[in-house]
Amino acid sequence: MPLTTPISCISSIRFAALATDYDGTLADQGFVDASTIDGLRRLRRSGRRAILVTGRTLASMRDVFPDLKEFDSIVAENGATLYTPATNSETMLAAPPPETFLHLLRQRARTPFDVGRSIVATSIDEKQIVLDVIHELGLELHIIFNKGSLMVLPSGVNKATGLAAAAKALGISTHNMAGIGDAENDHAFLSACEFSAAVANALPTLKERVQFVTGETHGRGVVQLIDGIIANDLADHACRLGRPLAIGHTAGGTEVTVPACGNILLTGQSGGGKSTLTVSFLESLFSAGYQFCVIDAEGDYESFPDAVLLGNATHAPSVAEVLKALSPPTQNVVINLLGLELEQRPSFFQTLIARIEELRSSCGHPHCLIVDEAHHFISPDHAPPDLHLHEYADDPAAGLTLITVNPSSIPPETLARVRFLAIAGDEPFAALQAFCAGTGVACPDISALRLQPGEMLGWRPGEGAPFAFSAAPSESVRVRHRRKYAEGQLAPDRSFYFRGPQDKLNLRAPNLITFLNLMNGVDSETWLHHLRQGDYSTWFRKEIKDEDLARQAAEIENEPGLSADESRQKMHALITERYTIPA
Repeated sequence: MPLTTPISCISSIRFAALATDYDGTLADQGFVDASTIDGLRRLRRSGRRAILVTGRTLASMRDVFPDLKEFDSIVAENGATLYTPATNSETMLAAPPPETFLHLLRQRARTPFDVGRSIVATSIDEKQIVLDVIHELGLELHIIFNKGSLMVLPSGVNKATGLAAAAKALGISTHNMAGIGDAENDHAFLSACEFSAAVANALPTLKERVQFVTGETHGRGVVQLIDGIIANDLADHACRLGRPLAIGHTAGGTEVTVPACGNILLTGQSGGGKSTLTVSFLESLFSAGYQFCVIDAEGDYESFPDAVLLGNATHAPSVAEVLKALSPPTQNVVINLLGLELEQRPSFFQTLIARIEELRSSCGHPHCLIVDEAHHFISPDHAPPDLHLHEYADDPAAGLTLITVNPSSIPPETLARVRFLAIAGDEPFAALQAFCAGTGVACPDISALRLQPGEMLGWRPGEGAPFAFSAAPSESVRVRHRRKYAEGQLAPDRSFYFRGPQDKLNLRAPNLITFLNLMNGVDSETWLHHLRQGDYSTWFRKEIKDEDLARQAAEIENEPGLSADESRQKMHALITERYTIPA
């Protein structure tokens, strides 16, 4: 696939850095030609960073490539050290090899080995001797293979961990990096990059595991990738949209995914599940390491645990505060705008969008902007007509998620760039019609679709028919569920009652904590009476609304030969494991 197809508008840098291996990738027989060096310089003149990721020691690199200032950062010794050419500073990222290990290797190795600050490198023929010494000394060291050689490093140290340290030092995210290599030890750091490539001379096993293989070998292949990054930010590749994140599943069990940095619209009736889907999406973004910024009109996300909260009901943050909070690419931000008057919100939003676009133009993050109650900030009636948002959404990889009750409140040019539509509520057709009217596309027929309670309508415009799906329950929702049924107070008609075989007792359990206390105190006859009738699993299913807990409880109820104490212990362990009952 070509890498140089031009596109009309890329409003921000998607790939802010290139990470490249040295031997066999950038260099051929240890030598880097002039055209490859020129490619690195063009990359950096475009505002991007060049990062070298090598298994060599820093001293060895200086021997073969004296002008290390062609790079912004150098990860050496396969991830064990980090060097910054601009300041001539080296940072140790791993411990040095134990002297006892080096002593035994000197006694037993048949071929010479090299020792760096942390790395020990030798021939692959020494594999068994190295393994024997590691085992004999009980050391936490691991072996990394690189063609005909092997490297010994502290456990957990590899090119990916070194690249993460370089990214942190440079203030960029690995989700804004393209990586290229040629051998086994490159796979770790290539997997960490958003886009992975291999030069034409790479090992077949590596070529099978990357997203792109260059048509040229060595440095010429690296330059081919650089040209694609400079020309159109790899717009020909799906990597621009980010990795697919699971947000739910269909009734048949098919996973529903959305690209992390694609443009999304969540719409429909209040109470239909938009908030649950949004929180689940935020949790997926956080787990995958994408930076997000939530514009929260009503304070609905102030308790989200994995983000910095700015603003409250009486104070709206400044744009400068938001940008400062977004500077570290690993820090997510929720902007609470309850303290901002309604008529001031569109102006604040336009200024913020323009400044965020400036940030993205230099470093590629934040990756995702989520605008809740989007009609508070943008609409076809606002003047001037949302210029900055239009430019922001022009990029199909803008990572723009809009949430609103009515699609007609969103400007048509913004709706036209939506790549995934989710509609909540029992009557999705009106919202679907409004969306199609705004985009000018034919409205698909959904008359045969019957949404079950809790389901949403999903559609990828231009990619098939709409479908029904259930949003993945967010961890926040699961926590609230556990807390509610562990500590809350169920109504009398929903509580569990230990009555016994002759209804001699009337002990009410309005929650799971009380249930556990009572189950451990009632007599064995009462306990077994309810166990054999399946009363526990029935209550868990109907009132605790935990089908999995009910299923496992039923297995205990139906297990033959269990005594009262044995079944009680199993039931106690089952409940406490799932609900983390406090002491």
